[in-house]
Order: sequence, then C-alpha cells, then structure tokens
Amino acid sequence: MVVQPNPEFRRRVRVLAEEQWHEPVVVVHLADVRPTFAVPGRRKDGTVKGKRLVRRFFWNLLRGTVGGLVSAVMSIAAGGRASIFERPGRVSGPANAQALGLVDAARAATTAWLVHSPSHLAVVDTGHTFHDPAQPEIRWHATTPDLPAIDPRKRRITWADGSVYEYDPSTEDR
Repeated sequence: MVVQPNPEFRRRVRVLAEEQWHEPVVVVHLADVRPTFAVPGRRKDGTVKGKRLVRRFFWNLLRGTVGGLVSAVMSIAAGGRASIFERPGRVSGPANAQALGLVDAARAATTAWLVHSPSHLAVVDTGHTFHDPAQPEIRWHATTPDLPAIDPRKRRITWADGSVYEYDPSTEDR
C-alpha cells in the first residue's frame, strides 16, 4: 500500500515551481519509482551492470528465495497470479539514455513529484510523507529547447535520443 502524501506537499511543490518558472504547472505524485529498465548497461532493476557483483549474487539468492515464497502465498491468498517482482513503469532507450537523469533523480527522492509546464520539467522531492512537509527540493530539471515530449494521458515522457520513461502516478493522479 502506498501512503498518499499530505495535500500540503502538492501545494508547496506547485508554489515552488510557479514562483521560479512564472507559469502554471501540473504536479503529479509519483507513487513508487521502481520501473523496469530496457537500457544497455543497466539491469532490469536499474542498477549499473558490472558493479557490486558479489553483493548482487547474495541479494538475488535471498530475494529469489523469499520473493518466490511470498509470491506463492500472495497468489494462493488472492486466488490468482501475484508477484512481488512486478515493477510499475518502464524506461527504455540507448546506452546512457537521456531519460536516466530524470529516473535516477526520482528513484533517489524520498517523495518524488513530477512537475511540468509548457517550458519546464522537473523532479521535486518533499521528503518523508509522515513528517510535516519539508521545503521542496528540485532534484532534476530540464527546460526548452532540451525539454522532452510529455504525454500526460499515456503517462509517457520521450526524449530526443528516443529514450522513454513510462511513469506510474499515485492513485490520486490517475
């Protein structure tokens, strides 16, 4: 279950962006930034290939054992197929895709917000959802002419290099 942030978080993110950009903005809360990656040089979970191989081996061993057991229990309890390995969203593109900057910033954020206007796109972090709203912090920002194409209806952002981020908004933004 994803905890919905206090509405004050959204208001503070909107105020920050509108004061800096001087234009109306759209603010979308990103529920859980754990997309599947289809980018050369990255694993499906987004980690860089060739790094921390020993740690990765033991993590995958533990994750496979426990995750398989939990998925089986969830499937039986739900009466259908369930998996804890499914990832919301998708990132695709060439090696060193332009989409990686936005996605890596959103993954590192405690509470990620996607904010866009006609000439800006940003990832804003508001900190933990169980505290009072912190001062929002811009983690990643793009402006025209380097602005990717944003399709809110399809929940898709496309860069000039062909890389794509299909994001998963929180339930309140669907």
